[in-house]
Amino acid sequence: MKAIINGQIVTPTKILSGYNVIIEDDLITAIETFVPEDAHIIDAGGLIVSPGFVDVHIHGSMGFDVMDANAAAILEIAKGIAQNGTTSFLPTTMTMAKANIFDSLLAIRQSITASNSGAQILGAHLEGPFINAKFKGAQNETFIVKPDYEWIREFDDIIKLITYAPEMDDSLAFTKKVKANTDITLSIGHSDATFEQAKEAISCGCSHVTHLFNGMPPLHHRNPGIIGAALTSDVFTELIADNVHVDKNLYQFVLNNKGSEKIVLITDSMRAGCMKDGVYDLGGQSATVIEGVARLANGTLAGSVLTLNQAVKHFYESTDATLEEAINFASLNPATTIKLQHKKGSIEVGKDADIIFLDNDFNCHFTMIGGEIVYEIP
Repeated sequence: MKAIINGQIVTPTKILSGYNVIIEDDLITAIETFVPEDAHIIDAGGLIVSPGFVDVHIHGSMGFDVMDANAAAILEIAKGIAQNGTTSFLPTTMTMAKANIFDSLLAIRQSITASNSGAQILGAHLEGPFINAKFKGAQNETFIVKPDYEWIREFDDIIKLITYAPEMDDSLAFTKKVKANTDITLSIGHSDATFEQAKEAISCGCSHVTHLFNGMPPLHHRNPGIIGAALTSDVFTELIADNVHVDKNLYQFVLNNKGSEKIVLITDSMRAGCMKDGVYDLGGQSATVIEGVARLANGTLAGSVLTLNQAVKHFYESTDATLEEAINFASLNPATTIKLQHKKGSIEVGKDADIIFLDNDFNCHFTMIGGEIVYEIP
């Protein structure tokens, strides 16, 4: 048994002082003012005691990429991102040849059950190849195909999230089949869908939008498109809060329109995450990182080098969101969109003991995953 004491405990709706988090094995069993006599004491030293972050959209970090199709590489990503407070994640694929994507999905499947000293691997996010070439972004147009349920059937046990272009889905047959046969969350992204097309997909069960503003037409007062649909529907909406993909002055606009329960902060990090500036590979294409911004040779933004603790900091400092709300955007909300809120995303009795300590500048000092300490700041 462990007891975390002397911290500012962030719950979904408030911050608790004078309370302790009691952990037995891998679960949170109590949040109380007392400390059991036989508990091993972990002193938070006045730091913020936060639920671990859940990144549902990350391609790589620490010099490794999901498309390396190597379980060891995914485990290195897991180990690296835990140092910045991410305790679970969805390794995210890119639009490449079917064989490459399948090899990467096999590697993700292997990594889920492998011994892991980092962030827990929850499944896969399939970003492409079911997208629209018009808004491919840093995805490779050569390998784009129409949405096809048979294409994913072999991996529908590990895929938790799919980014796709609903306007490419004839009669929304793919959308309907995925919703009828799986628990996979469908997300509109890299798409040229009209407002009406996006709304129709949402009515058929699509419940998520990938990196709002990026990979879609801009908001127009006579053609509201995907952005208009996202902001006027009850769907979870990703945001890359690196102050590059989206101007920080728009964060409050998003919060005002989405409310605090549907915003999902992501990193969209590529292999250069937590690395120095330089030239890196992204989905088989060369990407150059200069002053922390990754771009293809044609200038297209190529993912990010963002970490989730930085994303929370940027959003919190640029909006009137409370601390607990800002943390929810990177923990409870992403866990909820992939239907894992019963065990992930918040400090509550009965949930997994995925807990981090943050200072007031959102630096991560300590990471616990499933009751085990995997990182402490040197």
